[in-house]
Amino acid sequence: MKKTYCAITLLLFFGPLHLFGQKTTLKKKQEVLASVAKHQDELVAISDQVWAFAEPAMMEYRSAKVLADYAEAQGFTVERGVADIPTAFIASYGLGSTIIGILGEFDALPGLSQKALPTKEPLEIGAAGHGCGHNMFGAGSLGAALAIKELMEEGKLKGTIRFYGTTAEEDLAGKVYMARAGLFNDLDVCLDWHPAYENEANMASSQAVSDYSISFKGKSAHAAADPWNGRSALDAAEFFTTGINSLREHVLPTVRMHYVYTDAGKVPNVIPDKASVWLWIRDSKRSGVAEVSERMKEIAQGAALMAGVEVEVKLNSGLYELLINEAGAKILQKNMEFVGPITYTDKELAFANEIMGEYGAEPKGISGEIKPLGSEFQEVPGGST
Repeated sequence: MKKTYCAITLLLFFGPLHLFGQKTTLKKKQEVLASVAKHQDELVAISDQVWAFAEPAMMEYRSAKVLADYAEAQGFTVERGVADIPTAFIASYGLGSTIIGILGEFDALPGLSQKALPTKEPLEIGAAGHGCGHNMFGAGSLGAALAIKELMEEGKLKGTIRFYGTTAEEDLAGKVYMARAGLFNDLDVCLDWHPAYENEANMASSQAVSDYSISFKGKSAHAAADPWNGRSALDAAEFFTTGINSLREHVLPTVRMHYVYTDAGKVPNVIPDKASVWLWIRDSKRSGVAEVSERMKEIAQGAALMAGVEVEVKLNSGLYELLINEAGAKILQKNMEFVGPITYTDKELAFANEIMGEYGAEPKGISGEIKPLGSEFQEVPGGST
């Protein structure tokens, strides 16, 4: 249902109320709803396919194809492999301004393979799975773009609608590379949404994030026969993460730091000459991320000195926090209220309660009610990048 809100919001951006009158606006909104209902089964089927594909960042070949193929079949002009990313694409319809973009993600998360069951049961052990609802994200956004495209096709709207197939949200930040290629430069406005447990127009920012690889290089030696001649890169990596964990006491409550070891040696009886840590640093503002990053680099240098090894700190990618668009959020709120709350069947509510019970949370169902528009100054949530 949330894809309907996206489509109706786009409608108001294409033509403000005073340009074509309240009755015309109402009629177009009803046509948007009819379009979404008409294509509902197809869009749900695409969402289910993307769920089953469950492809991680930059590897969403089948997911991107099923979305791009559907857009092409509906009359969009599709440009594939944009920004030199094989799984990124743009589906466009129309000509000239106003130019409206809507984002659609479809990547999965490593290690979260899951059958469509309320209990934890992987489709394939160790494989990727959808933990953030991106299977719905891409399909829902495309449904919104299609509803606007059909109004344009009938001559009821003018301008250009673009669906951006935005790869790699969970990791590697595909939109950053698309922005670097200038793919958003001529947009008048760009919209997105995200599956969530609450139904609301977003007035919160997001966390800025930097993604680092910290690599240590030492000297191998036999751990039993010749350890004094070794210089353990793993020792340095452990010193480093100990330093990061000690730093947690001395950063603002908005800061998040999380890491995994990506290389920690091969066997216990050989002192590792290589070790590496993959670290993300987040804060509510980019400036906060930059400040903590400088502390992190000093910790990395100190860890290397303690272990007598070399260190390299590599910035992989990063994102700024979202800028709040209050005017856009107010339009979205009005149209969400026009559409009305999401209603769930007893079967759906029971399924949700089973998931909560399995997780150890209080089973309390799901509310589809529309929350009041929040304040721009509400606390920045954690969560998706």
